[in-house]
Amino acid sequence: MHCEIVPLPKEKWKGVEIPLVTRSDSYYDVEIRPLDSEGCTVSLVRKKAEREIVHTPAEYDFPDRLYQDFYEKAEAFGVVGAKGELLACIEVNPEEWSNRLVVTELWVSEGLRGQGVGKRLMDLAKEIAVRQGRRALILETQSCNTNAIGFYLRQGFELIGFDSCCYTNDDIARREVRLDLGFFFHQNASRR
Repeated sequence: MHCEIVPLPKEKWKGVEIPLVTRSDSYYDVEIRPLDSEGCTVSLVRKKAEREIVHTPAEYDFPDRLYQDFYEKAEAFGVVGAKGELLACIEVNPEEWSNRLVVTELWVSEGLRGQGVGKRLMDLAKEIAVRQGRRALILETQSCNTNAIGFYLRQGFELIGFDSCCYTNDDIARREVRLDLGFFFHQNASRR
Protein backbone atom coordinates (compact mmCIF):
# COMPACT_ATOMS: atom_id res chain seq x y z
CA MET A 1 0.00 0.00 0.00
CA HIS A 2 1.47 3.34 -1.05
CA CYS A 3 0.63 6.20 1.28
CA GLU A 4 1.03 9.70 -0.05
CA ILE A 5 2.59 12.20 2.34
CA VAL A 6 0.94 15.59 1.99
CA PRO A 7 1.31 18.98 3.67
CA LEU A 8 -1.07 19.49 6.59
CA PRO A 9 -1.88 23.23 6.42
CA LYS A 10 -2.08 25.04 9.74
CA GLU A 11 -5.46 26.62 8.96
CA LYS A 12 -7.05 23.16 8.64
CA TRP A 13 -5.04 21.02 11.11
CA LYS A 14 -4.27 23.36 14.03
CA GLY A 15 -5.35 21.75 17.29
CA VAL A 16 -5.98 18.28 15.87
CA GLU A 17 -5.18 15.79 18.62
CA ILE A 18 -2.69 13.05 17.86
CA PRO A 19 -3.84 9.75 19.41
CA LEU A 20 -0.33 8.85 20.52
CA VAL A 21 -0.35 5.63 22.53
CA THR A 22 2.95 4.01 23.47
CA ARG A 23 3.28 0.35 24.38
CA SER A 24 6.48 -1.38 25.39
CA ASP A 25 7.65 -4.55 27.08
CA SER A 26 10.95 -2.92 28.05
CA TYR A 27 12.46 0.38 29.16
CA TYR A 28 15.82 2.04 29.61
CA ASP A 29 16.59 2.13 33.31
CA VAL A 30 18.31 5.41 34.15
CA GLU A 31 20.79 5.31 37.01
CA ILE A 32 22.62 8.43 38.12
CA ARG A 33 25.45 8.56 40.62
CA PRO A 34 25.18 12.16 41.86
CA LEU A 35 27.66 14.78 40.74
CA ASP A 36 30.46 15.41 43.22
CA SER A 37 34.03 16.75 43.01
CA GLU A 38 35.09 13.51 41.26
CA GLY A 39 32.34 13.62 38.62
CA CYS A 40 29.26 11.51 38.15
CA THR A 41 28.11 8.40 36.36
CA VAL A 42 24.97 8.01 34.29
CA SER A 43 23.88 4.72 32.81
CA LEU A 44 20.95 3.74 30.63
CA VAL A 45 20.43 -0.01 30.55
CA ARG A 46 17.59 -1.65 28.65
CA LYS A 47 15.55 -3.92 30.90
CA LYS A 48 12.50 -6.11 30.49
CA ALA A 49 9.39 -4.64 32.13
CA GLU A 50 7.46 -6.73 34.66
CA ARG A 51 4.31 -5.92 32.66
CA GLU A 52 3.56 -3.98 29.50
CA ILE A 53 4.13 -0.24 29.85
CA VAL A 54 1.28 1.72 28.27
CA HIS A 55 0.87 5.49 28.08
CA THR A 56 -2.17 7.17 26.53
CA PRO A 57 -3.18 10.79 25.86
CA ALA A 58 -5.74 10.59 28.69
CA GLU A 59 -2.89 10.47 31.25
CA TYR A 60 -1.61 13.93 30.43
CA ASP A 61 -3.00 17.42 30.88
CA PHE A 62 -1.60 18.45 27.50
CA PRO A 63 -2.27 15.82 24.83
CA ASP A 64 -0.19 16.02 21.67
CA ARG A 65 -1.76 18.32 19.08
CA LEU A 66 -0.64 19.74 15.79
CA TYR A 67 0.39 23.39 15.57
CA GLN A 68 0.49 24.22 19.26
CA ASP A 69 0.86 27.96 19.87
CA PHE A 70 4.40 27.73 21.24
CA TYR A 71 5.64 26.28 17.91
CA GLU A 72 5.21 29.49 15.96
CA LYS A 73 6.93 28.35 12.75
CA ALA A 74 5.82 24.72 12.71
CA GLU A 75 5.21 22.78 9.51
CA ALA A 76 3.31 19.49 9.45
CA PHE A 77 3.03 16.70 6.91
CA GLY A 78 1.18 13.44 6.98
CA VAL A 79 -0.95 10.71 5.54
CA VAL A 80 -4.70 11.36 5.39
CA GLY A 81 -7.27 8.59 4.97
CA ALA A 82 -10.12 8.49 2.48
CA LYS A 83 -12.50 9.96 5.08
CA GLY A 84 -10.12 12.82 5.94
CA GLU A 85 -8.76 11.17 9.09
CA LEU A 86 -5.14 11.56 10.13
CA LEU A 87 -3.23 8.27 9.72
CA ALA A 88 0.35 9.49 10.24
CA CYS A 89 2.12 12.79 10.74
CA ILE A 90 5.34 14.60 11.43
CA GLU A 91 5.65 18.19 12.63
CA VAL A 92 8.88 20.15 12.67
CA ASN A 93 9.73 23.55 14.10
CA PRO A 94 12.95 25.55 13.76
CA GLU A 95 14.95 26.34 16.87
CA GLU A 96 16.53 29.49 15.43
CA TRP A 97 18.95 30.35 18.25
CA SER A 98 20.74 26.99 17.94
CA ASN A 99 20.18 26.46 14.18
CA ARG A 100 18.50 23.10 14.76
CA LEU A 101 15.22 21.70 13.49
CA VAL A 102 13.03 20.05 16.13
CA VAL A 103 10.71 17.13 15.39
CA THR A 104 7.85 18.14 17.67
CA GLU A 105 5.50 15.31 16.66
CA LEU A 106 5.88 11.96 14.92
CA TRP A 107 3.07 9.44 14.86
CA VAL A 108 2.08 6.54 12.63
CA SER A 109 -1.24 4.73 13.18
CA GLU A 110 -1.14 1.04 14.09
CA GLY A 111 -2.45 0.05 10.65
CA LEU A 112 0.42 1.76 8.83
CA ARG A 113 3.28 0.65 11.07
CA GLY A 114 5.95 -1.51 9.48
CA GLN A 115 5.28 -0.14 5.98
CA GLY A 116 8.06 2.47 5.86
CA VAL A 117 5.79 5.47 6.51
CA GLY A 118 7.74 6.55 9.61
CA LYS A 119 11.03 6.39 7.69
CA ARG A 120 9.57 8.42 4.83
CA LEU A 121 8.30 11.05 7.29
CA MET A 122 11.71 11.20 9.01
CA ASP A 123 13.48 11.44 5.63
CA LEU A 124 11.23 14.41 4.84
CA ALA A 125 12.23 16.09 8.13
CA LYS A 126 15.91 15.54 7.25
CA GLU A 127 15.33 17.06 3.79
CA ILE A 128 13.67 20.12 5.34
CA ALA A 129 16.57 20.52 7.79
CA VAL A 130 19.11 20.36 4.95
CA ARG A 131 17.08 22.79 2.82
CA GLN A 132 16.99 25.23 5.76
CA GLY A 133 20.73 24.81 6.42
CA ARG A 134 20.21 23.38 9.92
CA ARG A 135 23.16 21.79 11.70
CA ALA A 136 21.07 19.10 13.39
CA LEU A 137 17.64 17.50 13.64
CA ILE A 138 16.58 16.85 17.24
CA LEU A 139 13.69 15.24 19.06
CA GLU A 140 12.44 14.12 22.45
CA THR A 141 11.29 10.65 23.43
CA GLN A 142 10.89 8.70 26.66
CA SER A 143 13.01 5.94 28.20
CA CYS A 144 9.96 3.63 28.18
CA ASN A 145 9.32 4.10 24.46
CA THR A 146 11.87 1.52 23.35
CA ASN A 147 10.14 0.89 20.01
CA ALA A 148 10.52 4.55 19.06
CA ILE A 149 14.10 4.65 20.37
CA GLY A 150 14.98 1.65 18.19
CA PHE A 151 13.43 3.38 15.18
CA TYR A 152 15.35 6.61 15.84
CA LEU A 153 18.64 4.76 16.27
CA ARG A 154 18.07 3.00 12.92
CA GLN A 155 17.50 6.45 11.39
CA GLY A 156 20.96 7.61 12.56
CA PHE A 157 19.98 9.49 15.72
CA GLU A 158 22.10 9.36 18.85
CA LEU A 159 21.60 10.30 22.50
CA ILE A 160 22.39 13.98 23.11
CA GLY A 161 20.96 14.39 26.61
CA PHE A 162 18.23 13.60 29.08
CA ASP A 163 16.05 15.25 31.72
CA SER A 164 15.28 13.12 34.78
CA CYS A 165 12.46 15.38 36.03
CA CYS A 166 10.84 16.73 32.86
CA TYR A 167 7.39 15.22 33.36
CA THR A 168 7.22 14.63 37.14
CA ASN A 169 9.61 14.57 40.07
CA ASP A 170 9.46 10.76 39.88
CA ASP A 171 10.34 10.19 36.21
CA ILE A 172 13.13 7.70 36.96
CA ALA A 173 10.89 5.59 39.22
CA ARG A 174 8.07 5.82 36.66
CA ARG A 175 10.52 4.68 33.94
CA GLU A 176 9.56 7.66 31.80
CA VAL A 177 12.69 9.80 31.57
CA ARG A 178 12.93 12.34 28.76
CA LEU A 179 15.65 11.38 26.30
CA ASP A 180 16.88 13.88 23.72
CA LEU A 181 18.19 12.45 20.47
CA GLY A 182 19.94 14.18 17.59
CA PHE A 183 20.87 13.60 13.99
CA PHE A 184 23.88 15.60 12.86
CA PHE A 185 24.52 16.78 9.32
CA HIS A 186 27.91 16.69 7.56
CA GLN A 187 29.18 20.09 8.73
CA ASN A 188 29.28 18.69 12.28
CA ALA A 189 30.96 15.39 11.47
CA SER A 190 34.03 16.47 13.45
CA ARG A 191 32.12 17.33 16.62
CA ARG A 192 33.44 14.35 18.56
